[in-house]
Amino acid sequence: MPLLTMVLVMASLGVPTEGVPLPPARPVIPAVPAVSAVAVATDDGPPTDCDKRLASMAAFSPKPTLAGPGVCGGSDLVDLEAVLLPDGSRVAVRPNATMRCEMAESFAAWLRDEVAPRLAQLISPLRVVETEDSYDCRGRNGNQRAKISEHGKGNAVDVRDFVLADRRKIVLTDLAEPKDLREELRDSACGRFTTVLGPDSDGYHEQHIHLDVLGRHAGYRICQWAVHTPAPPMAVLAAGQPVPLPPPRPPVHQTRKL
Repeated sequence: MPLLTMVLVMASLGVPTEGVPLPPARPVIPAVPAVSAVAVATDDGPPTDCDKRLASMAAFSPKPTLAGPGVCGGSDLVDLEAVLLPDGSRVAVRPNATMRCEMAESFAAWLRDEVAPRLAQLISPLRVVETEDSYDCRGRNGNQRAKISEHGKGNAVDVRDFVLADRRKIVLTDLAEPKDLREELRDSACGRFTTVLGPDSDGYHEQHIHLDVLGRHAGYRICQWAVHTPAPPMAVLAAGQPVPLPPPRPPVHQTRKL
């Protein structure tokens, strides 16, 4: 029986406990603060060279440096609000996308120099780009046990669709959109970013396109965005042609109940 328990039992029975040694006091264990899943902001620095370049093609707000947890966060983060086109019009980023300035610069240049001209020539001027995710401290594909996503470093953005001046939406994964247009957008994205993930990539990017600027050995790139076409409709019978009937069922012989 533990010593302290024995002393308590003796006291409850009225047995004298004087002279019985007590166990030493337990050491004080300091509380360990929990690790926050939200990155901590630090003070801003002066505008970087990237900030100055980005100011010529986009509207944005500088963000404080975000530190932790783990390798999440980064410096020179911006909140991208809109891309400025050469004709003076703006392409709103909805919702605003938080990313490192270098990623924002690549994204803005892609929209300004490649996406907007293609859409204006074929359909209607670009007015809004709708995103699904930008900075987010998480594992790849939302798995907390996986390697930290480039979203957690401010190096990635997920794009769902473009909204045009005539209010039409171009959903990048919609099979009803012109195949040639989707192929041109894919090829331009794969030339601009080091990672492009879409339909048929890994099952997590069937409804949006993931773009990032992850640096790899020897300049290796990943471009996985399958541009599918709708399945052909079922053959329609020519006018006046009789609809074939299914073959008759074989006769079923009745058996006498016993």
